[in-house]
Amino acid sequence: QVQLVESGGGSVQSGGSLRLSCAASGYTYSRYCMGWFRQAPGKEREGVATFVSDGSTRYADSVKGRFTISQDNGKNMLYLQMNSLKPEDTAMYYCAARYGYCSGSFSARYTYWGQGTQVTVSS
Repeated sequence: QVQLVESGGGSVQSGGSLRLSCAASGYTYSRYCMGWFRQAPGKEREGVATFVSDGSTRYADSVKGRFTISQDNGKNMLYLQMNSLKPEDTAMYYCAARYGYCSGSFSARYTYWGQGTQVTVSS
């Protein structure tokens, strides 16, 4: 049974940092592309960070230079380090997985989703 469990969300002031984690289980982690998404109230879900097949990373323009995605294949863990947080980063953050190599696409169909972890940034 595939499970993605996010943690690390919380409430911080503008300029603060948080590190999100996503624990994956129930599948061969290295065979799946992982990504971070977020959804703010009243807005559509958007891609935040993912990987490209050459191992590089891709970020939404709004988080470039502030967020860093990483993963530990040996521990089946995905991370999102978020620095210099802004109120507009407030959202529910989700990790997601889809089979195959990463292409850097946020529009690709991700098969598995976690339950989300809330990030709230106050000004």
